[in-house]
This record gives sequence, C-alpha cells and structure tokens, in this order.
Amino acid sequence: MDEYALIMRHEDGMKVASPEQIQAWMKQTMDWIQTIATQNKFVSGTGLPFSDARVVINKNSKKVVTNGPFGEIKETIGGLIVVRASSIDEAVEFAKGCPVLQGEGNSMEVRKIAKNDGVH
Repeated sequence: MDEYALIMRHEDGMKVASPEQIQAWMKQTMDWIQTIATQNKFVSGTGLPFSDARVVINKNSKKVVTNGPFGEIKETIGGLIVVRASSIDEAVEFAKGCPVLQGEGNSMEVRKIAKNDGVH
C-alpha cells in the first residue's frame, strides 16, 4: 500500500471566519479524519495556520520574502493529511469527503508520496 498526501487548498485564505464557524469546521474535519482512521488508513496530518508565515520567491535571481502564505497565488494551503491507500483512486475517494470542499473554489490535491526505493 502506498501513502498519499491530501492537501487542502482554500480559494481565499484571507476570509475571516467566526470562532464558532472555525470550531464547526474543525469538528467536521476531525470526524472526516476519524472515518479514515477507523479503516486503519490514516497516517498523519496537520493544519497550517495563516499567521506567522512567509513566502520566499525567486525574482530575477533575488530571493524576495513576502509576509503570509499568500504571495502571488490565489489560494492557500490550509493543511494536509497523509493516508495509506491501495491506489490514487482510493486516495481521491478519501479526499472527496473532506469538509474543506464545502467552500466555493476550495480544492483537494492528491499526491503520491515518493519512497526511498528509487521508484516514484
């Protein structure tokens, strides 16, 4: 079985949610992760807060640092989990259940994690 990263992308990371809304989303996310864990397919995960972040960009061979995770992109990465799956299709099915997809324009990126066996 391979491992896959399920990366949560938010269309507008600058939106401010109420503490109640954030708490509801966190519960939904924890419930979603629990459904994966009960299948013994959850490996790890973490959220990525928007505060205390920087982006380093190569512009004309100079390293430019911007505040926040926003840089020049329209979306931000809010977190990720790693799952075990028999195929990318199974990992995609896990991703389809993520509550982040309730937000318009939000997305889930599914990436196979490279192993040290030389085969990627």
